[in-house]
Amino acid sequence: MSHLLTDKEIVVGVSGGIAAYKAVEFSRSLVKAGSSVRVIMTRSAAKFVGPLTFEALSGHPVWMEMFDRRLDSVFPHITWAERADAVVVIPATANIIGKIAHGIADDPLTTFLTAVTAPVIICPSMNVRMYENARVQKNIESVRASGIDVVGASSGQLACGGEGIGRLADLDTILERLQAALSVQDLKGAHVVVTAGPTREALDPVRFISNPASGKMGYAVARAAQRRGADVVLVSGPTSIPPPEGVGVIRVESAEEMYHAVMEYTTDRSIVIKAAAVSDWRPKEVFDRKVKKEALSETVAFERTRDILQALGDKKTTEQVLVGFAAETENLSENAADKLAAKNLDMIVANPVGKADSGFGADMNQATLLFRDGSSEHLPLCSKESMADTILDKVVAMRTRGR
Repeated sequence: MSHLLTDKEIVVGVSGGIAAYKAVEFSRSLVKAGSSVRVIMTRSAAKFVGPLTFEALSGHPVWMEMFDRRLDSVFPHITWAERADAVVVIPATANIIGKIAHGIADDPLTTFLTAVTAPVIICPSMNVRMYENARVQKNIESVRASGIDVVGASSGQLACGGEGIGRLADLDTILERLQAALSVQDLKGAHVVVTAGPTREALDPVRFISNPASGKMGYAVARAAQRRGADVVLVSGPTSIPPPEGVGVIRVESAEEMYHAVMEYTTDRSIVIKAAAVSDWRPKEVFDRKVKKEALSETVAFERTRDILQALGDKKTTEQVLVGFAAETENLSENAADKLAAKNLDMIVANPVGKADSGFGADMNQATLLFRDGSSEHLPLCSKESMADTILDKVVAMRTRGR
């Protein structure tokens, strides 16, 4: 789970729909990530899930009655609103959406929502006919127009047995929107290209040369940039990672395909972060059918692939920020510094590889950041999500001071 949720005060509003049980798992995920969770339930919601469940998960009393003496304030709608970093209403019924749209405050949840100024996310869930009702859609648009984020319902089988749109959005999608709401929007208007993953250089239809890169670091950077308001294009080699929400993904296989995609999409991009592990070599001869091992020579001739980072550095404009990565097994800083200068980079992320707890395939990473002005900064072992935000912090600082 992202570091963005750690030590955050999240208020979860639960209204009376069958998807209320999913609010339990959602709240559990927040607590696991280090958030302090407070729950407000409508009376109807308690018909689907008992408040004791949320109290056990959150460690706080659930607010259901307007004048609840168990709470830590006489005016919880004010004190909770002041403390909240974000609010998620999950599920949001047609009734609660209508109340929010028209400013009605007749229970703890709607009263709290009229007082809170932190980001609010509502997650509709209802029968397809209710969801498509013109008045409900008008209310949803009114809620959006007021600055509240609405996570659109998904399609599928509904609790009533029917099919259609109205299911609660996936919890991962809702969590991603929450993390975006908690992110500083310092890349608003920026155009970013990120490369990620390995490339594969074919020998024949069933064999190729590649490397252990998983794409996790590049995907984390793309996701973090999108959360911070950037328009992001992710050029990805073969990975099994789901595409980040809101990010345009260009899928490629070989270094040559990645070269053409990167050259096409970096023309008007202000930030380029090349995290992909691109093959430096490819077989000189590619067979169009599987070659039997008896027929394959013990020596395979190779040729160099195009140097994408060098091409980017050669055509970099003064308005662009170009960040590269260096994976090294020895002489980490020296080799990375040489690459920084040779490729005309603004920053390089130097990763030591060969460690079980970080680098290729791991969820964690450690690195040394080297900058054009000769300075450097060591980043100790941390999650790739956390490192992605640190990298972007440095990019924003470079853009602010003009490098």
